[in-house]
Amino acid sequence: QLQLVESGGGSVQPGGSLTLSCAASGFTLDVKTIGWFRQGPGQERTGVSCIFISEGVTNYDHSVKDRFTISRDNARNTVYLQMKNLKPEDTAVYYCAASLTTVRIWDTALEYDYWGQGTQVTVSS
Repeated sequence: QLQLVESGGGSVQPGGSLTLSCAASGFTLDVKTIGWFRQGPGQERTGVSCIFISEGVTNYDHSVKDRFTISRDNARNTVYLQMKNLKPEDTAVYYCAASLTTVRIWDTALEYDYWGQGTQVTVSS
């Protein structure tokens, strides 16, 4: 069984930064894709970014491109989401998700097999 644990959420002012971590344990060698999703109050869960573990190829939603950076540390089985210039509309619970395949549509939640419990990010003045 694969387990994912997110950390690093918190409260920041607009323009601030946070780095989220997604630590994987279990069958980590089988993981092909890690995605970050978020769900704001009363909103659907949407894709933020993903990384294909072997190739290092990344994808971003247009709303976070040039502000967020996804990266991986294979030795630590951890994927990071560095978030800069945060905006109030970034407020959400952020989830990491893992797929045992190289997903075709990275921002579709159904493509992922395992999910973390989520970490809250609040951007407010």
